[in-house]
Amino acid sequence: MKKAQILSVFLKVLSQENGDKLCKRIIKGYMDKYAELDIHGLENIENIEGPIIFTANHLSNSDGLVLNEVLRKFDPTFVAGVKLSGDNVTNIGMRVIRTINIKPNSADKDAITKVIKSLRSGENIVIFPEGTRSRVGSMIEGKKGIVLIARMSKATIIPIGMCGSEKLLPINKEGNMKSENFHHAKVTVNIGSPVVIPEKEKDEDRHLYDDRVLTHIMKSIASLLPEEYRGVYK
Repeated sequence: MKKAQILSVFLKVLSQENGDKLCKRIIKGYMDKYAELDIHGLENIENIEGPIIFTANHLSNSDGLVLNEVLRKFDPTFVAGVKLSGDNVTNIGMRVIRTINIKPNSADKDAITKVIKSLRSGENIVIFPEGTRSRVGSMIEGKKGIVLIARMSKATIIPIGMCGSEKLLPINKEGNMKSENFHHAKVTVNIGSPVVIPEKEKDEDRHLYDDRVLTHIMKSIASLLPEEYRGVYK
């Protein structure tokens, strides 16, 4: 995507404010042109008071852009991989949404602490518990970080199931984000009711309990998806 690389260079000579405004206009143009959003379940969050943890399955780098639009009323902060802000192409999208960067596939204690503090201060957070985009088009195993964040913040957990975003901005098979392009696609977003975390049973091992809570959260997301998208949580 040479245009994006040229734009990245151009953005460096603009002020932060003007650069962000330009990025927002560009992303809005892409979303208006390529994305047909089909949103269900907004009534489930109309009367929810913050803080809220929105948890969603992860299929594409467009997921954050889609949810930023759908959840605009809640002004969410996204937990995003560090490598996204370091790439010329995805950095444009990262300037449109507010993020807390986390190191992928690691116990990034500093980032998790920031997330918990943000929730305790009343902010709403979007987390993709799988920790990475699914390369198989269906759900993969979630990471336990969501369990710790939920426990420490006491925030309301709202599950979201998305399908179609993998067609809107498909993953490049070679892993080269610079080669990813938008395509016309219908993206369905299903918003569920608050997740009720199961109680720990007497004498239940803490690790086994955490596994059970994680599975419960992930299945609440899976229940909002067509069966072929549920993956390991069928």
